[in-house]
Amino acid sequence: MKAALYRFFIELTNGPFTSAAIRKFTNSRMSRPFIKSYAAFYQINKEELAKDIHAYPTLHSFFTRRLKEGARKVDHIPDSVASPVDGIIEDAGTITSGREIIAKGKSYSIAEMLGGKLQAEKYEGGTYIIIYLSPSHYHRIHSPVSGRVVNCYSLGKRSFPVNRLGLKFGRSVLAKNYRVITEISSEKTTVALVKVGAMLINSVVVTNRKHEWKKGEEAAYFSFGSTVLLLFQKGAFVPGDLMKPSCEIRMGDPLGRLTGGK
Repeated sequence: MKAALYRFFIELTNGPFTSAAIRKFTNSRMSRPFIKSYAAFYQINKEELAKDIHAYPTLHSFFTRRLKEGARKVDHIPDSVASPVDGIIEDAGTITSGREIIAKGKSYSIAEMLGGKLQAEKYEGGTYIIIYLSPSHYHRIHSPVSGRVVNCYSLGKRSFPVNRLGLKFGRSVLAKNYRVITEISSEKTTVALVKVGAMLINSVVVTNRKHEWKKGEEAAYFSFGSTVLLLFQKGAFVPGDLMKPSCEIRMGDPLGRLTGGK
């Protein structure tokens, strides 16, 4: 019953007109007076901002803010995997032999998430990490490893919440929401960076079209609170000390290290 009610109310509020209205407002000058209260409510550290808080013309420009140089330290040990975002580790585990991940008691098909069995095959038996970004977090996305971009594409049309309730009651939100998938080939293995859109605002904006990415380099940003997944090949990733559910992490923090793959 709870799941049915949750889905019913989300369907009511997650229509194209609602999405368009929110997008129009947050990108308009009318949203500017709300920036200070937004920052106060979410306890955003103004000392980290690349610009003075009064310099942002819209709520959207503040939400997608950049940080001062040096505000985040990227772990540059060659084989380390740096967190691509600020966020909370919602879940992590092993991708099953059926190419599924089990998150919050629900199964998600990697084949559906990536758009096909062939795309999912290389990650069978590997590791997944789910990182959730709340409205309080910095929403720029960075490369977790250095390597060559071998694939970048988008899937899905609509987006639903990807917070704890969304994962628990939603219909395969990680595999069905609008998402942008980037595969990065490092010296040792291939890593998939899956950027999942959230409720109302689908926008995942890719800011880096280069074919070679350096670890910590900006890759994209979210226009609303959302989720990132990292997928590793079998035997390619060893988790570090930060790899614990509900652990708060910052962009650049070491999640573990690469050891190679199939």
